[in-house]
Amino acid sequence: MTVHLHWFLPTSGDGRTIVERFHANRSLGPSAARQPDIDYLAQIARSAEQLGFEAVLTPTGTWCEDAWLTTAALIRETTKLKFLVAFRPGVISPTLAAQMAGTYQRISGGRLLLNIVTGGDAVEQRRFGDWHDHDARYARTDEFLSIVRGVWSGKPFDFVGEHLSVEGATTLAPPDPLPRVYFGGSSPAALPVAARHADVYLTWGEPPSQVAEKIGRVRDLAGDRDVRFGIRLHTISRDTSAEAWQEARKLLDALDPVQVRRAQEQLAASESVGQRRMVALHNGALDGDVHSLEIYPNLWAGIGLVRGGAGTALVGSHEEVAERIAEYHALGIEEFVLSGYPHLEEAYWFGEGVRPVLARQGLLSPSLVVV
Repeated sequence: MTVHLHWFLPTSGDGRTIVERFHANRSLGPSAARQPDIDYLAQIARSAEQLGFEAVLTPTGTWCEDAWLTTAALIRETTKLKFLVAFRPGVISPTLAAQMAGTYQRISGGRLLLNIVTGGDAVEQRRFGDWHDHDARYARTDEFLSIVRGVWSGKPFDFVGEHLSVEGATTLAPPDPLPRVYFGGSSPAALPVAARHADVYLTWGEPPSQVAEKIGRVRDLAGDRDVRFGIRLHTISRDTSAEAWQEARKLLDALDPVQVRRAQEQLAASESVGQRRMVALHNGALDGDVHSLEIYPNLWAGIGLVRGGAGTALVGSHEEVAERIAEYHALGIEEFVLSGYPHLEEAYWFGEGVRPVLARQGLLSPSLVVV
């Protein structure tokens, strides 16, 4: 079992501080220093491919560009990079999603991965016209994925559910290969859905003991079904540990207490169990000490003071960051979806600094080692 490394496309904008643009509500902070225009995103995508990342995650929401359209525009800018496209099953027909996946695989040469985002923020969901409650959204996702996989069977597919029903659903041709389905969620409503449908179960960057507990629960629910595991983290990697923590210090110094308080109020209102687990790692503390937010060796919760979703970063020397990755890998984590501010520069710090260490440790497949 080797490590698979992915990067992130900042389709809401990018910058040198966390507060350039908030993850869930861009009106709470100043405009991003770097707008998410196609040229900049293409620069990140090409760099990620050159540095040996297998794929780039592209987020979904009203605060960012559409992931399907953006990544489709980047197919011709790259040659082998895969695109982990996030989308919300409650706002699109499952038959249409199955068709889009098939088209995408054909025009990209099989470079699509799918990240299912059920949604844990009722305010955000209502922007899309979705009024289901938390558990109903996961029940609908269960039906949605059943239909998608049924359509991919290549035969007309019927399904009658509580939330979704189709008759004779089909598409021009199934995707070839079938895209891997990535799925996250920490609630009792989410985990059984993940166990039934996910090819890769994704968790946000919690301390290893919490990650191990969650992996165990999904494995138990999945039974004989094979599920891989991945983790979503930011990275701040430098030649020395002191330099890395200095960069974390800069990010912390740029946070305004008022902005932190507003962000925490917003995040605390989320219905997402995973989001509440992220908030619990730091409890909104901003006391000026960068290491007070180090919740485990080299695992820093400062990002989550203002950013929804993934709120932790691996901070340290290249060797220390590689050591933490190896520790998560030993728990069963195979896929690491990473990011950093700014995303272009941090891709190089990680790709040129941490990847060689992982390669020396034998954690990278020989075909993925950049020479």
